[in-house]
Amino acid sequence: MAYDEELDARITETVADWGATKKKMFGGTCHLLNGNMLCGVNENRLIVRLGHEAGAAALEEPHAQPMDITGRPMKGWVMVEPKGYAGDALTGWLEKARSFVSTLPPK
Repeated sequence: MAYDEELDARITETVADWGATKKKMFGGTCHLLNGNMLCGVNENRLIVRLGHEAGAAALEEPHAQPMDITGRPMKGWVMVEPKGYAGDALTGWLEKARSFVSTLPPK
């Protein structure tokens, strides 16, 4: 299935300034910061890497759910439906991901 290229463009507009790179993954795209996965797009959903604690807390947010593409949820990752990343909310999710991924050693 195709992925939301408009969402990917919105993400790229923000994370490119952080030095992030992009590659095809998860049937969509994934953006990496210092070689670590940061965020991406799967179908029309935003995926963000938040770490275990922030990821668990984020599941309380409307329109957020565990990231499960293969039948095995990935801990520390969250998938966000379009209503959850509309408008400026996208930047908030990306900033949360950046806060976590910036703590990881470069690859």
